[in-house]
Amino acid sequence: MDKTKDDLASAERRNFLKLSGSGAFTAAVVAGAGGMLWSSEAAAQTAAEERDREAAADHIMTLATAYVLGASRSYPIMQLDLKENIQNMTNGKVYVKLAPGGQLGAGGALAQAVQGGTIQCAQHSLANFAPFASVVDLINLPYFCGSNQRFTNLTSSAAWKAEVDPKIAASGFKALFYIVIDPRVVAVRKGGNAIITPGDMSGVKFRVPGSKMLQQYYGLVGANPTPVAWGETPSAIRQGVADALDPSVGALHVFGFGEILSHVTFTQAVPDSQVYSVNAEWFDSLPMDVQEGIEFAGEVTQQQNLSKVPSARSYAMSQLIANGVEFHSLSDDQLAEWKDAGGYQRSEWDSFKTELAGSMDTFNKLDEAAGTPSRYYVHDA
Repeated sequence: MDKTKDDLASAERRNFLKLSGSGAFTAAVVAGAGGMLWSSEAAAQTAAEERDREAAADHIMTLATAYVLGASRSYPIMQLDLKENIQNMTNGKVYVKLAPGGQLGAGGALAQAVQGGTIQCAQHSLANFAPFASVVDLINLPYFCGSNQRFTNLTSSAAWKAEVDPKIAASGFKALFYIVIDPRVVAVRKGGNAIITPGDMSGVKFRVPGSKMLQQYYGLVGANPTPVAWGETPSAIRQGVADALDPSVGALHVFGFGEILSHVTFTQAVPDSQVYSVNAEWFDSLPMDVQEGIEFAGEVTQQQNLSKVPSARSYAMSQLIANGVEFHSLSDDQLAEWKDAGGYQRSEWDSFKTELAGSMDTFNKLDEAAGTPSRYYVHDA
């Protein structure tokens, strides 16, 4: 049995290197995602199909992400689905070259590459949009759109399209669609106690990114906000420099935190949200039917993403539970304690609202949009 596994793994490696070495990297990752690398014939067939698609296309679209293809099992980034949908819904006029796994960078670097036209499309967090359109940073207001449904209501609303999308476009971007991952959680290092109420945060060194809003929020709910760069966070948690952190469950699994955590609590304060952005100049240069095909592909992939959220969360949870992590959901009364302590209704947030939205009137429009059911449904933990 072990020899058979070794033989399969060897064949997969050989076929991947053969394809990628011949310049057919996208074919290699497509074959790998389809489980076809073990078969030289199937891998060759996939490579031929990808070559034919590329040769027949009028436009080549490089799509870059920070995540490996298999990540969608627990972190529904949907990159392979988006590639397939764009190709099909433009009737083959666009061929999508994938650059997954951070090959071309991650986060802000990908946003800059799209803005500069180096690549045509990329996945990055909404936080990485904030330097180009600061209004986007409103998503970090605690309990403004922390739940999946409120985030989806907001980003698909007429108010968002009227107030936010033009600012994004003015910076050279088109937001193709917004990706739901899940809300950020409160995750405690091994040896720590479960955090159920804001009172449990007293004295907790809580790892925060550079966001002033997240730093203020964790201070309001009683923690000691501790800024740590993302790359240094695993060692900071291991060594006790920080006691807790707040990515989504899917991110905790993808980035390998399972073995160093003890408790995870669903507080639903802030979304772990992503976006696929497209270079606006490139998009506007395309024929109208191709533009419409790409937009439709974005909408279809968005709906696939929303349907994938609960299964991705469940898989990530199962893997973390296998490492001994305990999960805690909050009652309505417990959730109300968190909202009372740090929610966006507090006056401490008023300066952020007016600075980011431009006026309290604009903020109130966006707030109403977040609370108005959209045509999309998404499951919340």
